[in-house]
Order: sequence, then C-alpha cells, then structure tokens
Amino acid sequence: MPDPKETALKIHDLRSQSCAAVLLLCFALTTLAQQPGAGLIESRKQFLAGFPWTSANTTAGDAMFLQILVESRGAKRGVEVGTNTGYGAIHMGIAFERTGGHLYTVEINPRMVKAARENLARTSLDKIVTVVEGDALETLPTLEGPFDFVFIDALKPDYLKYFKALEPKLLPGATIVADNVIEYERQMKDFLDYLQSNPSYDSVVIRASMQKNDGMLVAYKIR
Repeated sequence: MPDPKETALKIHDLRSQSCAAVLLLCFALTTLAQQPGAGLIESRKQFLAGFPWTSANTTAGDAMFLQILVESRGAKRGVEVGTNTGYGAIHMGIAFERTGGHLYTVEINPRMVKAARENLARTSLDKIVTVVEGDALETLPTLEGPFDFVFIDALKPDYLKYFKALEPKLLPGATIVADNVIEYERQMKDFLDYLQSNPSYDSVVIRASMQKNDGMLVAYKIR
C-alpha cells in the first residue's frame, strides 16, 4: 500500500511543476504580445531614416550602439540624461521594449520635451519611454530605482553631479555610458577621474561613430 505522505508529496511536486509551467507560459505570451509587428518595425525604420536629425542629437552610430548595449545587457530600467528630440531615446526604447523594460529620459527644454514626446508617440514607444521634464539635478533624485542602465548626454560640467544623483540607485552589473568625453574632457575631468579611478567600476573610452570626432565612456559597475 502506498505511503500517504509520499503520495501527497508527489502530488504537491506535480502541482508545483504545473504552476511553474503555467507561469512560464504566461511570461512567454506576455513577452510575445509586447513585441512589435513587422509593419511597426518597418514604420520605425522609415521614421528614423527620415528623422529631422541635428548635431545636438545622438549620432546614428552611437544611437545604434546604445540600442545594442541595452538589449545585450538585458537592461530593465534605464535613465537618459538629456533627451533633445528623442532620437537616442527611440533607439534605446526599441531595446527596452524587447527586454520588457522601461526608460526614463530627462530634458529641461520644454520645446524639446514636446518634440520628443511626439516622436516617441509616432513610433509607439511612449509607453516604454517616459520623458521627464525638468532640471536633471532636481528630477534625478526623485526617480525611483533601481536602475541597470544610464546614458548621460547633457551639460558637460555637471556629469559628476548627474552620476552622483543616480549612483546609489545603480544595481551591480549596471552599464553607464557618457557621451562627448573626448572633446569635452576638461569640462568633465572630475567625472572621468571618479569613474576611471574607482575600483567599483571598469571603464573604457570608445568611438562608436565616426560621424563626430568624439567618443563615449562605457563603464560597468562591478559591485
């Protein structure tokens, strides 16, 4: 005669496995539902190809580099400091859509905020990317963490202040990217010195795009 306790344990295990399988299936279906269709993907490509790009926007190469970084990192919660009209935010938004994450992008200029929100809406990314209007030094402390991806491209002498406002909210393994670190090196020396000499971070300066004579610092938070 079977042991009732052993039978009960087997039934419990089967139920647990069934629940886990259902949860995995629900997660997979939810993820698939979030992915854009072929029509939207093509529409976005055409929109980005005809984007009213200016020198204040992230270059095409750098924007794609950010998109790849976000997706390969599997980032879930990101912050961009300096939105402009949203060209970089659209690229990162595409990646965060694929990872099931969210991007908060901060912009002080109301005209740029309006343009960025319109561009994100036109690409159906306005639910993935939230444009926060205001001075980054005032708004960043109000954003709820944690975060695993940061892109800084705003007032150069304030890079360290931006980073310090976000650093307590960064997860181990977070990726930090800062733009214009070659051309404006002197204006952000305190920021570069802090990251490059800090044992909690690995960092490197790279050129992702030859469209500008400049580069980005990419850092990894070890702990």
